[in-house]
Amino acid sequence: MTGSVATAFDRPETSNFYRHAAEITGQLKPTEPLYLFCPAVLKARAARFLQQFPGTVSYAVKANPEQRVLETLAETGLQHYDVASLDEVRRVSQYCPGATLHFNNPVKAEEAIAEAYLRYGVRSFALDEMSELEKIRRCTGGDPAVVYTVRFKLDHASAAYDFGSKFGADTATATALLRAVKALGAAAAITFHPGSQCTDPGMYERYLQAAADITARAGVELEFVNVGGGFPEHYAGTNLPPLEDYFETITRARDQYFPDSVKLVCEPGRGIVASCISLLARIIHVRNCGETLFVNDGVYGGMQEQSLVDITLPARVWREGELLAAPDTHYHVFGPTCDPVDRLSRTTPLPRGVKPGDYIEFGLLGAYGSATTTNFNGFNSSTYVNVLEATPFSAS
Repeated sequence: MTGSVATAFDRPETSNFYRHAAEITGQLKPTEPLYLFCPAVLKARAARFLQQFPGTVSYAVKANPEQRVLETLAETGLQHYDVASLDEVRRVSQYCPGATLHFNNPVKAEEAIAEAYLRYGVRSFALDEMSELEKIRRCTGGDPAVVYTVRFKLDHASAAYDFGSKFGADTATATALLRAVKALGAAAAITFHPGSQCTDPGMYERYLQAAADITARAGVELEFVNVGGGFPEHYAGTNLPPLEDYFETITRARDQYFPDSVKLVCEPGRGIVASCISLLARIIHVRNCGETLFVNDGVYGGMQEQSLVDITLPARVWREGELLAAPDTHYHVFGPTCDPVDRLSRTTPLPRGVKPGDYIEFGLLGAYGSATTTNFNGFNSSTYVNVLEATPFSAS
């Protein structure tokens, strides 16, 4: 073990490593929630995208803007980042010098556009209606080097989140927006998002066909087509196509509907970062019934997404550095706050006889874990340590 506990918790650099969860639960024994970050896993996942996706990979920073995540991605050679706020613009500019930023939140404050453009050199902005186009034009002084990326939507139901309920122009409006960009003499691009945790690779083909139709009607040449994110993670109980099926479908559809082989961009968040981080939560109480637990993190902390969508995290239990037997009991798991909402929506299978002081390690929390935490009731879930090895979770 390198350094003291305080050093491991306080230093923002990524040089301090523990070996694995066994060492942490057996020797460090944290009393607060702890995120275990494995750079090797992140590098391998990022390399998979960089090597196999048929175009440019742009990380969706909102999934996890943690400094060590951004710096590790930069080390892999990832140069493009999808930012959705001015704070994300600033963070990526600080931790990934020389990166290309795509400000792809379709609705932005004028001061955010202006600062991103003037101070940080952002030249790529998304929009889904005419007033946003005018806003971008005003804030960038009509710079013809700016890329206006028109976002459109289709009706579908094969994802955990329906982004179309908030963002995206219909096809007629998208056509008009592309024509307006052309009239400005600016560069045009088109984008869509099939929804987070997209279960059907065919949705990308459907969107690419629609993108080609919109582009042809508008009569514009595109800088690129951004196929969005949506690349799913294999949570417990899921049965999904392999990542390669998504890449193959996108390549085939691009070649079919864009015969001039337009440049492609993707913006994965969950698909890149989910598997490199787990959350270590300490059991603080077991009800007398023996099947209800309280842990020191919950839906107001690193597990907020569990109250919003139907996904199940893999979980296992550590005691004094030893991994307990396979799960055989379903527990109701509550977080630490004085609020009845603070509970996991599904029961969690764990070994019988868990007790206070044991640690539950929840996997696949690199995306929308620490990024969406609150400080409700004074509880905090934000501390990271690095691990050299990520012990695989057993197949569910």
